[in-house]
Amino acid sequence: MTTLVVGAGIFGVTAALALRRRGRAVTLLDPGPLPHPLAASTDISKVVRLEYGADETYMQWTERALDGWRRWNAAWDAPLFYETGVLFLSRGVLSPGGFEHDSLEVLTRRGHAVERLDASAVRARFPAWNAELFVDGYYNPAGGWVDSGAVVARLVAEAVDAGVALAPRSAVTQLIESDGRVTGVVLADGTRLNGDAVLVTSGAWTPHLLPWLAPHLRGVGQPVFHLAPADLGAFDARVFPVFGADIAQTGYYGFPATGGVVKIAHHGPGREMHPESGERQVTDAELDAMRAFVARAFPPLAAAPIAKTRVCLYCDTADQHFWIAPDPDRDGLVVAAGGSGHAFKMAPLVGEWCADALEGRIEPRFGWRPDARADSGEEATRCKL
Repeated sequence: MTTLVVGAGIFGVTAALALRRRGRAVTLLDPGPLPHPLAASTDISKVVRLEYGADETYMQWTERALDGWRRWNAAWDAPLFYETGVLFLSRGVLSPGGFEHDSLEVLTRRGHAVERLDASAVRARFPAWNAELFVDGYYNPAGGWVDSGAVVARLVAEAVDAGVALAPRSAVTQLIESDGRVTGVVLADGTRLNGDAVLVTSGAWTPHLLPWLAPHLRGVGQPVFHLAPADLGAFDARVFPVFGADIAQTGYYGFPATGGVVKIAHHGPGREMHPESGERQVTDAELDAMRAFVARAFPPLAAAPIAKTRVCLYCDTADQHFWIAPDPDRDGLVVAAGGSGHAFKMAPLVGEWCADALEGRIEPRFGWRPDARADSGEEATRCKL
């Protein structure tokens, strides 16, 4: 029998590869095209970082993931991971309980060579930044960014080479269930496919395909802006690496100049929406907020024209941990979703976590939440970190 993987974003394609390595027959289903233009995995860049505040377990995972990115780069014909380092700056002096302070403390304890920066160091090394505003922080040479769309395309090609059956024009509309067990899926054209297990990795589409998870998984839109400054040199990776700009307070992060644009994005409460909603446009309020932030933070970028905007759709969980676990009420169904805006950096690990879940080994933080059982009508309490 074949394991059916529904969704070919970063969860699905890495899971398909991991399952093939374990000897399973795998069919990877996606409506396409690939990379899917509406998927969270798609865009020109995603951050790879070690930082998770005081949470040392997550940093241990990101250390393993970073090693995985380096291994993938070494194996690929051309690099898709660019280790520019990452810059985390604050508008106030770092203090315990703050994201930057606690990340720095854990990084230092774990032996990472991190450079603390004051306003004068920011002014000297990173001149596009307003050093009167950002007065404290650090530079970590470990980390950077990945060409996310190209990574998905590369991994899809590797999956096909490994023997995964790819069905790129296959939109799954429902599950096939019998006596409490999921035995396959139904496609939009009515085709029925049977499998020994179904792994749903469909991102923000998950709560629509599996409506009993709608109270626990939400599609949340976050604005992304591609700016085209006249002077790209000021935003070269050597002087403008991947950054978080007092991110726990402002929500803004971004990337060095890539393909003629500087990408600025926002991580915040976002706007709940369907992944195929007509509302997937950046609003005037989001644009105005970005412009106001950039004018204060990066004066040389203030007048840069906008080349493109995009709404990146997270699939959020209430606790911000991934959701990678079997459905306790439906044998044969495993759900791997809830990227919550921080899954792509974990790509070298995510597939193995998904494959483990199919074999009954669950990372406790990613397990099925108790209030998502079929007999519970309670809605999870949301908190956006």
